Amino acid sequence: MNVSTDSTAPDSPSVVQDTVRIQVHRRSVRRLGHWTTARRFAVRATSSSVILDLRSPRIERGDIQVALDVDHSMVKLLVPEDAVVDLDHVHRAGRCGFVDWSGAPAPDGRAIRISGEMRGSELRINRGGIAIVSAMLTREYLTDLKQAFRANHVTSLADVQTAYREGRWTTIDDPGRSA
Repeated sequence: MNVSTDSTAPDSPSVVQDTVRIQVHRRSVRRLGHWTTARRFAVRATSSSVILDLRSPRIERGDIQVALDVDHSMVKLLVPEDAVVDLDHVHRAGRCGFVDWSGAPAPDGRAIRISGEMRGSELRINRGGIAIVSAMLTREYLTDLKQAFRANHVTSLADVQTAYREGRWTTIDDPGRSA
């Protein structure tokens, strides 16, 4: 199976009626940082890997809805620390997994409602610090890091600290830090 990582077209998300649609077949797709402002997502994947960063403060207020139609795939959602993940409307066929190891949802946290069907697939939820580390271990983060070094004229660790405090640092490492 050839699985390639591609964060650009042709599978780029299309926004139709404020729903972001992501369709992949035998590929790996990552949408990290401030990549959208939508609250509705439709993910259709076959033998694929999909990572969606839903931590951005640019995403409109209200519940986030994720509709899944995944077959033999892994979907990873990077969510805020206090998010409440609702899986009541997910139908699982075959051997399916759900992993949410980190963090505890807060009663007043942002609701993320997941619906649809999973067939022989896995859904992973990463929160807070684990979500930041997960985003940091990607090629997109390194690209963003290089751009931050160039744009902020970073020459020392003190420059990095100042840029981070002022919110001029990368968006992938901590989207809640800079809007």
